[in-house]
Amino acid sequence: MTFPKTFLAGTAAFAVSIAVSMPAAFAQTPASSASMGGMNMSAANGNQGDSASTKEFQTADHSMMSGMSGVEYTGDADHDFVAHMVPHHEGAVAMAKIELKYGKDAKLRALAKEIIASQDKEVTFMKQWLAAHPQKK
Repeated sequence: MTFPKTFLAGTAAFAVSIAVSMPAAFAQTPASSASMGGMNMSAANGNQGDSASTKEFQTADHSMMSGMSGVEYTGDADHDFVAHMVPHHEGAVAMAKIELKYGKDAKLRALAKEIIASQDKEVTFMKQWLAAHPQKK
């Protein structure tokens, strides 16, 4: 095969692979107000089992998602950013604590400790910022 034919064949194969994969990419359930980017946080998502850690992760996920979706947008980008990041970071801390409780991998446990330390500080800062910048009604 000559270069142009090889190039065209490769391009055609690439185009076919894209065309075949596109319907699957768009077949996801649209994001609801209680989900993040279309992610399904329910127990029916995957084979999660009934382990204690799974139940605790599900509780932490639900709390984080409820916290984020329960905050009304104000139109003030700074306020909206901080108000939504607080429950997001609190959720990350909760999940990191679950990793420390049940996880075995030393590197992941170290990461969990870093997440707790850094995001606890960030949550404190953000809550102080919100208190110093109340929304006008």
